[in-house]
Parts: sequence; structure tokens; C-alpha cells
Amino acid sequence: MSTTPGRSAAPGGGVHDALPPLTDGPHRRRLGVVALIATFGGLLFGYDTSVINGALEPMVRELGLTTLTEGVVTSSLLFGAAVGAISGGRLSDAWGRRRSILLMSLFFFGGALVCVFTPNFEVMVVGRVVLGLAVGAASTVVPVYLAEMAPYEIRGSLSGRNEMMIVVGQLAAFVVNAIVGNVWGEHAGVWRIMLAFVTLPAVALFVGMLRVPESPRWLIDHGHYDEALAVLRTLRSEERAEAEARQIAGLTHEDSKRVPMDWRSVLSHRWLRRILLIGTGLGVAQQLTGINSIMYYGQSILGEAGFSSSAALIANVAPGVIAVVGAFIALRIMDTFSRRRTFVLGYSLTTACHLLIGIGSVLLPVGNPLRPWVILFLVVAFVGSMQTFLNVATWVTLSEIFPQRMRAFGMGTSVFVLWITNALLGLWFPTLVSALGITGCFFGFAVVNLLALVFVKTQVPETRGRSLEQLEEAVTSGAIHDRAVRDGLA
Repeated sequence: MSTTPGRSAAPGGGVHDALPPLTDGPHRRRLGVVALIATFGGLLFGYDTSVINGALEPMVRELGLTTLTEGVVTSSLLFGAAVGAISGGRLSDAWGRRRSILLMSLFFFGGALVCVFTPNFEVMVVGRVVLGLAVGAASTVVPVYLAEMAPYEIRGSLSGRNEMMIVVGQLAAFVVNAIVGNVWGEHAGVWRIMLAFVTLPAVALFVGMLRVPESPRWLIDHGHYDEALAVLRTLRSEERAEAEARQIAGLTHEDSKRVPMDWRSVLSHRWLRRILLIGTGLGVAQQLTGINSIMYYGQSILGEAGFSSSAALIANVAPGVIAVVGAFIALRIMDTFSRRRTFVLGYSLTTACHLLIGIGSVLLPVGNPLRPWVILFLVVAFVGSMQTFLNVATWVTLSEIFPQRMRAFGMGTSVFVLWITNALLGLWFPTLVSALGITGCFFGFAVVNLLALVFVKTQVPETRGRSLEQLEEAVTSGAIHDRAVRDGLA
């Protein structure tokens, strides 16, 4: 039996009510387990998007891919992810975050099997699109699920664990590629072995999600106050659970009286439209850093820099290692360091790294023995800057800035645009490298990163230290864009 919070059952609960402090205990450990299980979606995201890095070269030979079809194989997953991002958000709004992630795990498993047993290019593209649907849904639903499960005091570090698992998945792909490629590289179908490993975490995600609860915010928004309170009691102290349930219920009640936030309502509301543009801008800026060009085509870039094919596979592990280190540092600072300052520092560093890669490729021509090592060092520095200051902050901020009733729509739209940008870059990057070389590509990335720096400095608001309910009030009233509030000073 459920009751409807705020509408009949839950007393009071404004967004400014003080919440009891967080306490340690079994509930904190339970929250950690729930987050770990959900972030297997991030692990699958990272592995599936990066395994192509090492699998592509033998796949090109066996399937007879051209430069164009090579780009199609890579980008087909990304175009699928764009569809998965926006449809996953809508599905999770209607069906629930937990059940959406369960369905997503089945798509990960099925898509992987299609790719492993593909007889030709066409079937491979179908399998990659299925995987893309799962990756896109994971990129939308998992961060929202984590943000809605987390207490606001540790929301940054808890939500950021998904990005940590993404880079762990990327590193796992690089390590598997290096081992399998160097041990069985002479055997036909070696790329099929690389792709097959993803089925294991897909099974783990499905089994794990059967044992975790639904988001309490989603439950309250759909009229299941008693169930939401029961979930919160397993993840918070008793006193905190009851206070937080009342707070969520109070906002849900007030929100239900204001605007039904479908896409028409969002686009007709000045402040919601602006926050949606900021969210999509963050997604586009993250992709145009060039990070996924490194993650998808790192072996090709390092090969052009001067490494042999087998050495490039091994050297490719270095960006994966620094990505994990950077994500770990990001989690440590996420709850104590300004989101806006993190963005400004991150885009400053990535702009500098791209300039140095371009300059290095000019000063050290092909054949210079220093060229591959200098470019590898600068690529590692870029990946480290990106993962430490931008990737975690981007996904956490996207999961925070949208009001509850437009969260899935806002997140889905932002991530849809993010994946379309990613897909177009993935499709045309081999052609760009062929035409412009490393120098031209990375000078171009430097210009784009400089524009992103201006955008985050002037438009992106501070979200750290505020509950989702407080952020919702600030966003819908437009107060989030006041300079003092935006900078985190009020």
C-alpha cells in the first residue's frame, strides 16, 4: 500500500529544512554497495567504447574495411548511444531507474554476442548499434540513479564513481587488447576474443541490479512515499531518512502544482531552457576536447607518432593508467573543490596540452627518435588533465543541474547531443588525421578547448554544497544565474 507524498501523506518538508547530519553505520556501507553495482554500467560503457582501439586493426584486415567503413564501425556504436541516451532517459522516467538499468544489461550482453560472432561488416554495425543503445542509456540513467540515491554532502564523489568505473573499463580494454594482441595477434579472429570479455560484467550488472532498490526520488515522484521511505531507511540513519523523505516530498508537491515538465514546458520556460543549453554545452565541450579520439584511435595516433603496431598497443595502456589515476584524484576532490574552478583549470590544461602536441609534431619530424616518446608523454598529460578536472566534473554536474521533473529529459538531451558530437568526431577522425596529420588535428582541438574555457567561465553555475532540492529551486527561479550564486558565493 502506497501513499502520495505531499499530496496526502507527507507533512511539511520544504527545501530549506535542515537535514540531520550524515552518520556512519551499515547504511553507509549499503549505499556503497548499491553504487558499486550500478557503476558496472559505467565499466561496460568504458570497455565497449574503448575495446575498438586495439580490435580495429585486425578487424580491418579480416573484414576488409576501408577508411570510411572503419569510421562507420567505430561511430555506429556512438550514433546508437545518442539514441540510447535520449530514449533511456524517457524510459527511466516512466519505468524506473532500476528496471531501465536491468534492461540495459541485456542489451550489453546481446550486442556483444552479435559483434563476437559477426560474419561481415553489416552485422558488425548492427551489433555495435545495439551496444550503443546500452552505452547511451548507461550514460544517462546511471549518473541520475547515483545522484538521486546520494546524500547531497557526498553526491559529487558518489556520482563520480561512475566516471571512475568508465575509465577502469577503458583501462581494462587497453590491457586486454595489449595482452590478447601480443599473445594471439597472429591468429585469425583475435579481435573477437577482445570483444567477448564484455559479456562478464554485463551478467554481473544484471544479477546485481536484481538486489538493489529503486531511486527514492523516483518513487516519491510517482506516488510511492512508503516505499521510498523504506529505501531511505536502508541507506540513511532513521532520523535522516524521515527528514529527507519529507524534504523530497515537499518539493515534489510544490513542483506538481507549478508546471508539468514535458519538453514543451521546458522549452517555453526561460530558465529551464537556459539550463538545458548549459547542459548540452557541457556535453559538446567535453567531447570536443578530443579525449575520445585518443580512446578510440590511440593506437593509430601512436603509430603515426612513430611506434610499431605491437609497441603502440602496449604504449596505449599508459593513457588508460593515467585516466584511472586522474579519476581517483577527481573523486577525492569532488566534494571539497569548486566545480567551476575545476572546469576552468581543466580546460586551461587541455588547451595547453593540445598546443604542445601540435608544436611537438612540428619540431620533431617523422623519423626523429624522440618524436613518439614526446607525443606519448603529452598525450598522457592531456588524458590525465581531462580525467582529473573535466570528465568526472562534467557527468556529476549534468546529473545535478536539472530539476527532478525534467532531470531525465535534460540529462537525456544533453547526453544525446554529447554522443552525436562524439559520433561525428569518431566517424571523421581517421579522415582528418589522414588529411591534416597530428599537427593540424591537435591545433584545431586547442582552439575548440579555448572556446570551451570561455563558455564554462561565463555560463556554468556552481552546484557543489547544495541539495538537489535547493538547486531545483534556484534553477526554476533563475537565481542560479545570478553572479554570486553562479560563482558559489551565495
